[in-house]
Amino acid sequence: MQLVIDRLWDGSPALPAERITLDLRARGGALEIGVDAPYHGDPPPPSPPGSTPGLWNFEVVELFLHAPADRYLELEFGPHGHCLALQLDGVRHVVATVEIAFVAEPPAHGRWRGRAVVPPDLLPPGLARCNAHGIHGLGAARRYLSALPAGGTRPDFHRPDVTAPLDPALLRELSLGT
Repeated sequence: MQLVIDRLWDGSPALPAERITLDLRARGGALEIGVDAPYHGDPPPPSPPGSTPGLWNFEVVELFLHAPADRYLELEFGPHGHCLALQLDGVRHVVATVEIAFVAEPPAHGRWRGRAVVPPDLLPPGLARCNAHGIHGLGAARRYLSALPAGGTRPDFHRPDVTAPLDPALLRELSLGT
């Protein structure tokens, strides 16, 4: 399954050079996520690569995986190898920070690529829907992009009502049903 982030949070088109692609596939019972994103050159977080609290404050690609009753997994990936995985039960109610495997290739030719593996036990029960986002830029030049824009008066990515169904074949391969 492929997700394309090519709109701003309010629904207006993003610049062609801002287009982000996420590839989702099942592999060995786990969810594998491939990231292909433009590299904007924002400063990296001041911590070593790996799980990084507050990663949304930096250049990042985000994937929200939703299940019923507002249970979801928020996954964040940065171009310098930083990541963050949060399990939520209720909108913005974090119940756990969990570890996932994530590797990013060094940015080259204005783009970066990464690959994450999410074990099946970290996926929310009843997983069915998703949305994806990208954030980059500093200060007033900060840009918020979405695969499925929510609109509103400001960017808000914690919107279980603004999601798309995950591919039933992907869910079957993950042994999660349809």
